[in-house]
Amino acid sequence: MCDNGKANTHVLFCGPHFPASHNYTKEYLHNYLFIQVDHLPFESIPDLIGNYDICVVNSMRLNSDVIARASRMKLIMQYGVGLEGVDITAATNHGIKVARIPGKVTGNAASCAEMAIYIMLGLLRKQDEMQCSVRLKKLGDPVGDTLFGKTVFILGYGNIGIELAKRLRPFGVKILATKRNWASNDPKATLENGTHEDSVDEKGSHEDIYEFAKKSDIVVCCLTMNSQTGGLLVNIARGGLLDYKAVYEGLESGHLGGVGMDVAWMEPFDPNDPILKFPNVLLTPHVAGVTESSYRSMAKVVGDVALQLHSGKPLTGIEYAN
Repeated sequence: MCDNGKANTHVLFCGPHFPASHNYTKEYLHNYLFIQVDHLPFESIPDLIGNYDICVVNSMRLNSDVIARASRMKLIMQYGVGLEGVDITAATNHGIKVARIPGKVTGNAASCAEMAIYIMLGLLRKQDEMQCSVRLKKLGDPVGDTLFGKTVFILGYGNIGIELAKRLRPFGVKILATKRNWASNDPKATLENGTHEDSVDEKGSHEDIYEFAKKSDIVVCCLTMNSQTGGLLVNIARGGLLDYKAVYEGLESGHLGGVGMDVAWMEPFDPNDPILKFPNVLLTPHVAGVTESSYRSMAKVVGDVALQLHSGKPLTGIEYAN
């Protein structure tokens, strides 16, 4: 209990990964002794989730069975935007709100956009082969390529896609983009300062996606394999967007010039997976949005939400999914 007799507000971080989310939030709230922030062992969460008011999901899946035990829960939220692991229908049925933190306001979108460029450059300049050359004391090898002059297809022109397009323009690339839902942004207004070759498809039909992909050198956040021969595929969106068998066969046949992934079909990724035998595969451990800037900003959002919930004020800084 607090000094004023009001019960503490308890915040639970779920899942064994992304430790900075819990650490930064606890640090932000360290002066507010009436807010308790915990990170429990994974296996104990189903038995103890009933003691918490807020649950922040990281890599744990909250199914209907776990949610049914959350008798005290008021809010389930993601430390970011992805809510695929939450059974939103079950949460709604139990009177629990589900929310995400918009990436645009926290710097998460900017962080992910920078990671996409890092992966593109790493593939183009053959990062793995460069490290081999260093170990072998070789100079002037491998021969890489430039981002300049390439056509980049951004599949998913939301907050991250918009930030990516902004950062790509100084590289002298042709930008293609598509989005399925134009509810919040006018794409033509967003790209009006680009080159005359910049193109946005407002419909996002499968036929248009295929056509864009076939004429692109680099496809970002792509869910089709029909890019031109030798094209690069970059995924910073969701691991399930890519079909493992298709990616593997594309690399083996040479249809794909390289694959860069910050998210994968299996997480954590198996370090012995045969796909890593290819030198033109660049894998990062789901850290596109994990930067000091974005994580400090998101910690503030989570902390402020906990303070608002404790005091009975409206919750701000989050976007509800139900």
